[in-house]
Amino acid sequence: MKSWAVYPGSFDPFTLGHLDVVERASRLFEYLVVAIGVNNDKRPLFTIEERTELVRLSTAHLKNIEIKVYSGLTVRFVSEIGANIMIRGVRPITDIPAELTMMMANRRLAPNIETLFMIADGELAHVSSSLIKEISSIADEAEFAKFLPKPIVKAVVSKFKGLGNRS
Repeated sequence: MKSWAVYPGSFDPFTLGHLDVVERASRLFEYLVVAIGVNNDKRPLFTIEERTELVRLSTAHLKNIEIKVYSGLTVRFVSEIGANIMIRGVRPITDIPAELTMMMANRRLAPNIETLFMIADGELAHVSSSLIKEISSIADEAEFAKFLPKPIVKAVVSKFKGLGNRS
């Protein structure tokens, strides 16, 4: 039986922080599902198809991952596909209280699923999808390359240009 885990997120857009977690988790587990969540209450910048493609391009060098899309409760999805380990990337200063609360709720909903926290690399602890959106009107490709995987920089810049967010 293979060891495997699920790394869920909205990945809107997929950042170097996300990639760092995927790469590290792919070394710990024989198989990793990167699960892209659909939240109908949020208006994502990228469509689910675009997010899937951005993750695929960013992780093409990893042979032991699969990308899946889901909606609804994350622990329900993890349970439905037969996994029992969920990876959560955590930025030490901003994410820990909310992630601990979610972990405790998830434990009540699905006691057989363990949450494994992976602390963000120090150089990437400030990187978030929200940061990418905040700098979209002022950053160029070289600046975005400090926060995004190289294969997707142009796609993200194009998206912001298309939305009129860039000068």
